[in-house]
Amino acid sequence: MLGDSNSDMQIHQLRYFYAVARTGSFTKAARQEHLAQPSLSLQIRKLEDELGTRLFDRLGRTVRLTRLGEIFLPRAEAILQQVDAAKIEVQEMAGAEQGKLVIGAIPTIAPYFLPARLASFARKFPRARVSVVEDVTHELLSRIQDGAIDLALLALPVPSSHCLSRQLFRERLCAVVPRGHRLAASSRIHLKQIENDPFLLLKEGHCFRENTLAACGRARMQPNVVFESGQFTTILAMVSAGAGVSVVPEMAVEPRDGCRFLPLADESAYRRIGLVQLKQHFRSRVHRAFLSHLQETQEDNTSWRFASIAV
Repeated sequence: MLGDSNSDMQIHQLRYFYAVARTGSFTKAARQEHLAQPSLSLQIRKLEDELGTRLFDRLGRTVRLTRLGEIFLPRAEAILQQVDAAKIEVQEMAGAEQGKLVIGAIPTIAPYFLPARLASFARKFPRARVSVVEDVTHELLSRIQDGAIDLALLALPVPSSHCLSRQLFRERLCAVVPRGHRLAASSRIHLKQIENDPFLLLKEGHCFRENTLAACGRARMQPNVVFESGQFTTILAMVSAGAGVSVVPEMAVEPRDGCRFLPLADESAYRRIGLVQLKQHFRSRVHRAFLSHLQETQEDNTSWRFASIAV
């Protein structure tokens, strides 16, 4: 029997095989499965030994399925789907919000939006296990399609025809300038007013970079980019030191020495935050409970109240 302790073929080996087949890489598959690459490679070799054939052609750093591997893939996928469906069905029959939910979030949302909501969800549903994957949009979309995560919090719209999206809220963008900046005493500003200032921007790969550049484009403003970083913390430290100005989402506004956060007066300076999941993805009780919890907590705080944050 597949998965029996007396059998050499195990369910986890099928999961590893499926992960390598989908990612085309032992390294990526090991990272996705939270496993050391040598351990994953060993399990794949054991599976190949059990089947008596090679499933992959190793081509340097990449791999591809052999002809027999291509035949085996849909069978392995069907078995994994049946196992996952059986687990969910048992949990559903148990009548409780229990089991595991994997959610993704981009770095410009995860540390600001999720902590309080995850904590309150854990108190409400102590038998549910929620894990979070933080990554950039294209990586999270890939993981959604692979079934590695159940849903993701992303900036909308997303470039995927395989996913369903639902907006949670719209969030204003804010300028951040040094305390001694000529506009620091303003109650709000237009993007055009900082066009000639040294501008600090998130680097390629972060969707908030595109949100910022799109807002600048709508304001007919060309930012004078002098520095790019992958972290808001670095950008804010640079602003505090007087190295330039930047734009951040309102949820990232926090008391910080040397910085002054100013709401943008431009009406189109906002981003849309929403939930994204695969169209055919089954929603377990935990999944549905988490969606409802997010909606409830967001309705309790329908907007990010800039005025309530001491800056």
